[in-house]
Amino acid sequence: MPVIYPFTAIVNQERMKRALILNAIDQRIGGVLIRGERGTAKSTAARALAALLPRVKVVRGCRFGCDPDQPETWCTECQARAADGEDLQNQWEWKPVPFVNLPVSATEDRVVGTLDIERAIQEGKRHFEPGVLAAANRGILYIDEVNLLDDHVVDLLLDAAAMGVNIVEREGVSFWHPARFILVGTMNPEEGDLRPQLLDRFALAVDVQSVADPAQRVQIIERNIAFEADPEGFREAWLPHEEALAQKIVQARALLPEVTYTSRDLLTIATLTASLGVDGHRADMVILKAARAQAAYEGRKAITTDDIMLAAELALPHRLRRTPLGQSEVSFAELQERLANLVGERQAEPASTEPRRHRHEAEKAKKVLGA
Repeated sequence: MPVIYPFTAIVNQERMKRALILNAIDQRIGGVLIRGERGTAKSTAARALAALLPRVKVVRGCRFGCDPDQPETWCTECQARAADGEDLQNQWEWKPVPFVNLPVSATEDRVVGTLDIERAIQEGKRHFEPGVLAAANRGILYIDEVNLLDDHVVDLLLDAAAMGVNIVEREGVSFWHPARFILVGTMNPEEGDLRPQLLDRFALAVDVQSVADPAQRVQIIERNIAFEADPEGFREAWLPHEEALAQKIVQARALLPEVTYTSRDLLTIATLTASLGVDGHRADMVILKAARAQAAYEGRKAITTDDIMLAAELALPHRLRRTPLGQSEVSFAELQERLANLVGERQAEPASTEPRRHRHEAEKAKKVLGA
């Protein structure tokens, strides 16, 4: 098995690495789209993240990597095994986090899998041939040049990523299995863009560029030469950094359910997206999820305005309206300034964890109830 370049050895590209780490902490965020020219470590970062993450606990013999501790998410086959009396919660093993590379030529059947209807009719058994979604469960699904993939297939992938399950039905026969994965799409904008509807379905987006600082470019050269000369030795040298980051992600995952937010935080997010004219409400939800993951990553149990700012940096740029020339109507610097002003206005309001309207309604309710 080839040695994977260490995630922590990637020079610069901090925003891209942060987007990937936040998705590793909370897969419900919804994936990341990385846009940039060739040779900017896009695919290297995705592969390195999979190698970095700790192994997952799976039901022994399950083709879909079901989690033995979550029976409610088991595939059709595991449910049948459990119904026959097998104690699957005590039949498990550890496996590496899967990394699946989806080819641009992938068809719908290749992605979702297929049901053998003839066998189902003749033998009365549901036989399912797993697809890419099954292989990627609880891992990373990587799509290079996602802008060249058929829109219908992209829709299928994004739907599965959002639902966390893949359901295949044919002629009254159905089969389902968990499909929880980190969706990572990369593309070169020079080769065409995604439709706005598909762009919005990617939770986070990052635009990466070649490193401009000469000293950092020298670092890139030196590290790549050292890796090519001795991959095992290079990875061994970076192993303490890899283990430290992996442990930090594990701790953040455990802390995430305890991370709280206030009504004021929600109002800050909603006011920001409304002021920018962002269509729909997906961006609001993504910012909140990413902010909670950011707080957990830093070991805190409550989100701050800084967490909201860092999340907005990743969740909003690809959702902002663009001019006929394809440029965003709001620059990244303007986005930062707008949130800073918004935070200042919020801080000037009377201290409370609830918006004024909510306090007014609460006071009315108390009068009605005679409190």
